[in-house]
Amino acid sequence: MTNNQKTLNKSLEFEGVGLHTGDKVRMTIDPAKTNHGIKFQRLDLPGKPVIPADIDFVSDTKRSTTLQKDNVKVVTVEHLMSALYALGVNNALVKLNSSEIPILDGSSKYYVEGIQKVGLKTQDAPLKYVNLPNPIQYKDPDTGSEILFIPADNFIISVVLDYDNPALGTMYAEIRDLEDYPKEIATCKTFVFLTELENLAKANLIKGGGLENAIVVIDRKDTNISEIKKLAHLLGKDNHDIQINGTILNNCELQFNNEPARHKLLDVIGDLALIGMPIKGHIITKKPGHKLNTSFAKILKKAMKEQENIDIHFDLNKKPLYDITDIEKMLPHRYPFLLIDKIMEITDTEIIGVKNVTINENYFMGHFPKNPVMPGVLQIEAMAQTGGIFSLSKVSDPHLYTTYFLKIDNVKFKRKVIPGDTVVFVLKLLSPIRRGLVHMGGKGYVNGKLCIEAEMLAQLVKDRTD
Repeated sequence: MTNNQKTLNKSLEFEGVGLHTGDKVRMTIDPAKTNHGIKFQRLDLPGKPVIPADIDFVSDTKRSTTLQKDNVKVVTVEHLMSALYALGVNNALVKLNSSEIPILDGSSKYYVEGIQKVGLKTQDAPLKYVNLPNPIQYKDPDTGSEILFIPADNFIISVVLDYDNPALGTMYAEIRDLEDYPKEIATCKTFVFLTELENLAKANLIKGGGLENAIVVIDRKDTNISEIKKLAHLLGKDNHDIQINGTILNNCELQFNNEPARHKLLDVIGDLALIGMPIKGHIITKKPGHKLNTSFAKILKKAMKEQENIDIHFDLNKKPLYDITDIEKMLPHRYPFLLIDKIMEITDTEIIGVKNVTINENYFMGHFPKNPVMPGVLQIEAMAQTGGIFSLSKVSDPHLYTTYFLKIDNVKFKRKVIPGDTVVFVLKLLSPIRRGLVHMGGKGYVNGKLCIEAEMLAQLVKDRTD
């Protein structure tokens, strides 16, 4: 997993039919800016409304995953979302002239091939991961399906398929490296049991389904060609080439003995992609389905929000790495604009700095009388000075260099900073230092609670002499 967001190098176009609606669909996938995420746009509706690919907008999980915002829907998003996630596309706008994503051949093969053909563009913004410290488990009380998250340094999925159906049996599939997804998972088609087809047809579903985009599993021993042809007629399909091939209704062999399990794994990835962040962890699931997958995605998203609110504690009693005298030797700033008091730690990728806020700060005279609040711009400056010390610590003769900040993005203020507060700034390197460019993400804490966060890009310039 790379640390920066990615989008497509250029647009992609697909045409096909919707699996359930049977409607002809034209779909374009456009590149998008940083922090855009994946979004769907309905070009066929007034105002061309946009729906984020967000787990909070899931409205239906019967036979596919549906997103809905207000009265606008996008149906069967899981195969496309799976391909985008597996190939590392974080930002894209998907434009549709209908309500359903085209099913194509029932897999994510053609989506993957299209993405590989145009390639990806690495963007200047960091990725945020689902990275939780403890295992999380969920069991669907209605179906007995189970899913488990275990912390890990990378993304792994293990799927056990067991529907108590002799025709399918028990199957297992796993992927431990998403680089294997195009060959091992993307080509695996969706499947359906023969005994389900009549009910699906009566429910006005699978209008665009056929042997070209689905594996039909024969799960009744006394099935004969005559019955199958009658069913095909009910579904409005041409039945002249229908054959029984063992337990599969099709004219071809399965690509893999466990192809249905591999397709379920594909679906799990697509549904979990609706969290909006790549996952660092091992997902283990038994008898998965869209309801289970999306329910668990909501649980993981909630766990991430709760983790962000957990207090962080720092030991400020230990001897600092740099005191104010050391800092003055590195930074050109002086009163009243030296806004960092000590540096606690510096590693290869991280720095921790401290700002003690007192009523003696000159800006409190006017910001604000009888309600002193540290200005947000000065909180950013204090964070920037901490980052400057990190940059200067990586060169010899730091007194000959100046750190110039080029860009500040994604600034968020969580709570006010007042006299008496001690702000602890934690900055982490977001990408390797190249050509003097230093890209860092920072957070500031008061009493362990987040008060500010931002991303910063600076350039280290040797512009002084002894």
